[in-house]
Formats: sequence, structure tokens, C-alpha cells
Amino acid sequence: MTTQSSEPTGTTPELQATSWLPLLVIVLAQVQMAFNVNAIPVSIGAIVDDLNVSPTSVGTALVVYSLFVAAFVLLGARVGKMIGARLAFQITVLAHGAAMGLMAISNDERMMYNAQAIAGLAAAVLVPSLVVLIAANYHGRQQAQALGILAGSVAVAGALAFFIAGFLATTLSWRVSFGMLVVMAIVVFILSFRLQPVARQTGIQIDFVGAILAALAIALISFGFNNLTSWGLVLARPDAPFALLGLSPAPFMVLLGLVVGQGFLAWSHQRVQKEKAPLISLEVVDEPQERSALWSLLIISTLGPAVNFLIPLYIQIVQDRTSLFTAVAVVPYTLAISFAAITVVRLYGRVKPKYIGSVAFAVVAIGLTLLAFVIRNEWGTPLVILSLIIVGLGEGSLVTLVFNVLVSESPPSLAGDVGAIRGVANNLATAVGTALASVLAITLLGLFVAGSLGQSSIPDSLKAQVNLDSVDFISNVQLTNVLGETTATPEQVDEAVRINSDARLRALKGSFLVLAGLALLGVFTSLGLPEYAPGEVPAEPPPEPA
Repeated sequence: MTTQSSEPTGTTPELQATSWLPLLVIVLAQVQMAFNVNAIPVSIGAIVDDLNVSPTSVGTALVVYSLFVAAFVLLGARVGKMIGARLAFQITVLAHGAAMGLMAISNDERMMYNAQAIAGLAAAVLVPSLVVLIAANYHGRQQAQALGILAGSVAVAGALAFFIAGFLATTLSWRVSFGMLVVMAIVVFILSFRLQPVARQTGIQIDFVGAILAALAIALISFGFNNLTSWGLVLARPDAPFALLGLSPAPFMVLLGLVVGQGFLAWSHQRVQKEKAPLISLEVVDEPQERSALWSLLIISTLGPAVNFLIPLYIQIVQDRTSLFTAVAVVPYTLAISFAAITVVRLYGRVKPKYIGSVAFAVVAIGLTLLAFVIRNEWGTPLVILSLIIVGLGEGSLVTLVFNVLVSESPPSLAGDVGAIRGVANNLATAVGTALASVLAITLLGLFVAGSLGQSSIPDSLKAQVNLDSVDFISNVQLTNVLGETTATPEQVDEAVRINSDARLRALKGSFLVLAGLALLGVFTSLGLPEYAPGEVPAEPPPEPA
């Protein structure tokens, strides 16, 4: 749905600049949510030691948060419309802060899961309200800049979380990081009264059937993708809760989720035909430009988590570096994302969005391809850092561009729906991207290990002592310890370590090349983006001569 304007020529009217204080409040709320998501993985070691739980349990807490956000964000957009965006913002900021307080005092994994579930429910309402508040407080070029800053703040918050949470978990306690978020929530709540009030919309109906269908579809897809590696891509692994004729249940959950998702769309169209309000207004994706923006958002939101999964895997397993070194190493990549997300708006009005999107996807593909060819067993290669910067520049540009297109193509009354779509895309793509990278890396690793073992001098008797059906990324030290419990000779251990080192690197290289191919696919989806800058009105074609 294209926004309407009284401007006849396709230019955005110059409006009086608004104070940036409301944006600061909105960004702080975004940082509050992003800090929680990034503080969990960087504090995983400290949480495991303190609560005496497994690393998998800590990772599950993050999955719980993402599932609750993705499953209920569409419903959260409707709630925001019913009570007003600013009030929804204030309530959920405090609720999220209370959840962080519960996280800080958790004494077992159940309390941790409850805290992240509450935080996810709060974020499901908070995420759409951020977009509504930006649309209410800013207009024209200033709105585009505000959306770019909001998109870039996620990467900045991630970098801050790695440093601050990592330092506090090492020197004081991991609980201090989440206690800080309680204080931040109170500060954001106090400052939130400087936001422009947004009147609640009367007559809002909640489609409970649609809410159930949407939540079920998203949960099935997310949970299925998250367990593709542990449960098996095709054949069921021992960790799978059950098997379907020997097959893994994970891909069947994904397929069932897609079927339920189609059912949700069909149900929504049926409600529209009966002149009833669906859970989310379908007008936000009824135009080809909006669908292209949505597909582009899904692709780049999938590539980002995939890269964020593979880079730590490369640094910590292949190079045997620490988590703190990982945080330092990804700083150029993170800063590149933030820089591009904030500054790409300067190109609006000079370059058509479809050209910006196409070039940005091509830049991501070039960076990933270069990364595949230059990674080695040492980190200090300048070309590796340069490759990550190139990927970050393209990724940051796309995140802001498609976000702006979705917001500007819809009227302000549907800003909450756009925010909900963004929340679903980001959280769903996080699960898909991480699972895609994991499956690619593990599958390629297994193929390379099997091929190298077939050509090596390692006897079949030694192969039988090692479980080759569940090949995974392990360090050379771990491999040496495993082989120390077998009949392997020192020469055979050296040969196995060589095979492991070579296979890991080749698997990562192959994974980056596949992701580069996915980025090239995004070039074609971005060609459907508008030919006019976000916020502008397309020029009317000249009338045909009589």
C-alpha cells in the first residue's frame, strides 16, 4: 500500500526538524532488548558454573525468548493499537525490566526460562510500538534517518553486550549485567513521557484464531530449524525425541509450520472478505514493492545470523581463541553494519532503492566469497577483516533500506503492523540463519572427513572405535583426547589431527560460498524495490495524447 501525499512531483516536503530526544528513548529500549539477547551467549560459561546447568540449557533460554517474540509479535501489534503505542511502550519496558530482574536472581534453569519467556512477551508488544512511535514523532527525511539509527543500534548493542557482559561475568558476576538492565528500564520509563502520545484506535478486534495459527506456525518453523542439527537433517539422531519411520522430526515440523502458515493467510483473507479485521493488515504486503522488501528483509536477516554463527565457530574452534577475543575480532564487522545502517539514507533521492538493494546484496556476496578464499588457520590476516567489513557494509545498508521501504509504503496507522512484520522476520530468520549455517558446516565437515579418511592410512579398526556418524566441529586438543582413549598410534593421531584441521577449514569455506550464493539470490528480489526514495510519491505517468 503506497502512502498518499499532496506533493505532485514525487519529492518529500521539507518539515521542521524534531528533537532527537524521543529517538534516544526509543533506541535505549531497543538496546535494552538487544543487550539481553547478546549477554546470554557471552555469559554462558559463568551461568553454567553458577547455576550448575548445561550449556545447552543456557542456549535454550535464548531460544525461549526468540520463540515468544516471534510467536506473539503480531498479537502485540494489535494490543499496541488498542491501548496506544506510548502506553504499550511504557508498560512493556517495565515488564521487560522486571524479567531482567528475575533473570538476575535466577537460581535454576526454570527461573531462567520463565524470565526469558516474560521478556519475550514484553518484547512482542514493544517491538511494534518502536516503529509506531518513530512514525508519530518523525517525518520525511528525518524519519528515514531515525529508522536507520534504530536498525544500526542493534549491532552497537551487540558489541557493547559482548564487552560489558563479558567483562562483568569475568570480574564480578554475570548477574550484574541483567541487574543493569533493570536500572535502564526505569530510566527509559521516566524518559518515555517525552514521547509524542499516540491515541489508541477504537474498535480494534483481536483475531484469536489467527493469533493461534500464527503463533503455532512460527513456533513450529523456529523449533524445527533450531533442531535440524541435533535431531538430524534427514535421518533421526539419538538426541531426537522421536522418529518418524527412522526419519528426523525436525524437517517435518518445518513443513507443518509452513502449512499452518498458509492456513493463517487463508484465514486472514477470509476475514477480510467478511469485512472483519485480521490479526495483521494484509495491506502492508499487498504491493509488489512491499513483497520484494519483505523477501529482501528475510534474506539479509538470514545471512546475518549465519555469519554470526560461523565467525565465532571459526575463531574459537579452528583457531582455539577465547570468547573475549571473538568479541574484539568482530568489532570491525559490527561497526561496518552500524555505519552503513545510519549513513545509507544519504543516498536516498540520488540512487533508486532497487539499485541500492541490488548493489548491497552484490557487496555482501563479494565479501562472503572473498572470506571463503582468504580464511586460514590464523586470524591476523588483514583480508579476513576486510572481508567482514565488506559484508557488514552491505548488510547494514540493506537492513535500513528495506525497513524504510516497508514503513514508507504503508500509512502511519499501519506502522505497528510493519513493526510486527519486522519482528517476525528478524526472529524467524535468526533461527533459520543459525540452523542453515550449522547444517551447512556440519554436513560439509562430514563429507570432507569421510573423503579424507578413505584416502588416509588410518585403519578401519581405528575408525570403528570413533563415532563417525556424528561428526562435529571440535578442537585438535579435544580430538587428541578422544583418540587417546583408543588404540591410535602417535602417527595415526597426527594424521587424524591433520584431517580434522583440513576438513574444518574446507567446510567453513564451502559454507561461506553457499551463503554468497544466497546473497546473489537477494539481488533479484531487490530488483522489485521502488524506483523512488522511501517517503516519496512516485511521479504520475504523463497522460496519453488525445
